[in-house]
Amino acid sequence: MAVHHRIIEVGIVLLDDGVVVGEWSSLVNPGVRIPSSIEAFTGITNGMVADAPSFDELRREVRERLEGRLFVAHNARFDYGFIRNEFRRVGEKFAAPVLCTVRLSRALFREQPRHSLDALIERYRLDCAQRHRALGDAAVLPPLLAALESAAGFERVHEVATAVLGESRLPPYLPAELEEDLPEGPGVYLFRGEGGALLYVGKSRNLRSRVLAHFAGEHRESKESRLARQVRDVEWIETAGELGALLLESQLVKQLAPSANRRLRNSPSLHCLRLVETGEGLAVRVELLDGSRDGEVGVFGPFRTERDARRALEGKVREHGLCLKATGLERGEGSCFAFQLGRCRGACVGRETRPRHDARLQLALASMRLKPWPFEGPIGIRERGLAGADDVLHVIDRWRHLGTVSDAPGVAELLARADDASFDADAYRILVRCLERTAPRDIVLLGDPRR
Repeated sequence: MAVHHRIIEVGIVLLDDGVVVGEWSSLVNPGVRIPSSIEAFTGITNGMVADAPSFDELRREVRERLEGRLFVAHNARFDYGFIRNEFRRVGEKFAAPVLCTVRLSRALFREQPRHSLDALIERYRLDCAQRHRALGDAAVLPPLLAALESAAGFERVHEVATAVLGESRLPPYLPAELEEDLPEGPGVYLFRGEGGALLYVGKSRNLRSRVLAHFAGEHRESKESRLARQVRDVEWIETAGELGALLLESQLVKQLAPSANRRLRNSPSLHCLRLVETGEGLAVRVELLDGSRDGEVGVFGPFRTERDARRALEGKVREHGLCLKATGLERGEGSCFAFQLGRCRGACVGRETRPRHDARLQLALASMRLKPWPFEGPIGIRERGLAGADDVLHVIDRWRHLGTVSDAPGVAELLARADDASFDADAYRILVRCLERTAPRDIVLLGDPRR
């Protein structure tokens, strides 16, 4: 994705009325190391770009060559995305009409199965002096356009190119400039309907592609399409990365209650399953989740409602052949109903020992265990900004997201208000998954007594 990576070379070929009138290229110092896989693919090494100018130093030359012209490329949205994001990193906007030769070839020759640049070079016997280099790939496009005109006729190519250029993935009741304004980085988007009514809140690692996907033709009969037809305005909030987008989406859905969101709705209270000792063995109780006791051994969940918690327990009992009476789901004398159906191994009538049943019960519930907070105090999860965004710190205490800041005073303010934060099931699940893949260097201990 363009927003995650940097340009290491720019190559531009200028074409007027089918005639090449200029060529220009330059290596670009990306400011970060080039991965070995990219070095192997392009032949451009870290040593080659070490003394090259940055994009900031080249931006005027690039703009002078591209301004006011049609931007043509193979898989054009990829190249165009890189250029736009490099301009965004230096605080400038760039926009141009875009013609993708992949889409043009597909529209002209639908019977052909392959439309990659390599396939078209082979099909039309074109020469490409330096494949996978910026100027080499750009220089092959003028002869490719000439080959397409020769194969399909000038008028047909012009007709199809005009249609491709005129295509918009946005409905007519949304501003045309929205397609270009949408950023290609992570964040949260809000759909509003008539009168500014909030319809939907969503998140994505690429706001542009996700928002436009809502309006794609293949969704014509779906719920997503019915939502898209109601949208009259689109807002967005960019975040440093995916974690920020996930947490912000969860927060906004609960705060704003958009009509089309069913997931992530706020629950007035959360429930859990708790193992308790009855004197005869272990049983399970459904209780309200007390955030101050989260992470205790023998606590499972969280669940939005008491009914959800009970259903989860009943499912585990059925799946593992546990006893309804021993687990506390059924009362009374004699065997439990599951034993009468042959689904209980007989803890209720002494055929299975309680220690054995207790062990099986704990094993059955293990996957739902509420994970203990693995730190002695609050932490910050550092998320490194993309597309020029600042790095941020997500401040977390006992699975509670206290907030997101970018400086030390902000951290201190959040920690001072930590006692007011409540446990949130969605934030808990997001953070559990996040910590499993977060590098230790991006975890900052805050208020650790050992420091």
